[in-house]
Amino acid sequence: MAKFKFVEWLLLWLQENSHLEFDWDEGNRAKSASKHSVRTEETEEVFVLGQAAPLGVQVSPHVDEERLGIVGPTSGGRILHVVFTLRDGKVRPISARPAHKKERELYDAYVREI
Repeated sequence: MAKFKFVEWLLLWLQENSHLEFDWDEGNRAKSASKHSVRTEETEEVFVLGQAAPLGVQVSPHVDEERLGIVGPTSGGRILHVVFTLRDGKVRPISARPAHKKERELYDAYVREI
């Protein structure tokens, strides 16, 4: 399981970006749908609704390209964990899945603080 380190700039970036462009890789689109039953529209909603909690930058396992993690709701009320990268000014989702219990707890604590 990946580990993340909180970075404040991600929180600010999430708060300041209401209009985002997405760049989906077919493999990632298919993986999230088939493996986790998460549609691309749901993944994008986590960003667009503006209620996501930043997990931070992935520190483990090591990857060559910076990966970021967030946890947030969809319009249907599901809480998703989304890993993505920023490439050429676009959000490139790597994976999206229903949040685990600890991630949901983290999100709930984040919502209580804002």
